[in-house]
Amino acid sequence: MGDEQIPTIGRCHACKRAFRFNPATVTTAMIDPETGLLPGMTVLGTVREPTAEALARSVKEPICPDCVKRASDFLHPPALQFDAWPRGNPDRD
Repeated sequence: MGDEQIPTIGRCHACKRAFRFNPATVTTAMIDPETGLLPGMTVLGTVREPTAEALARSVKEPICPDCVKRASDFLHPPALQFDAWPRGNPDRD
């Protein structure tokens, strides 16, 4: 019972909504507070090698389960389903 952590209410870095989480088990991302982005990510969305300064000043920010699910769905989209073309009557065509 002494090992249980008290849930915390915090703000998701991605969607900015408040949510309740356990600090020991929540998904986090290292965010550079100067840019508000992941270290090494540019404003255009490209990735480069992060600088040592950016890594040193980065802090862990919580990400809510909804945003984690959306990111997972984006990485692994469902396969496209195509309907079959309607066939005409072969006697008439």
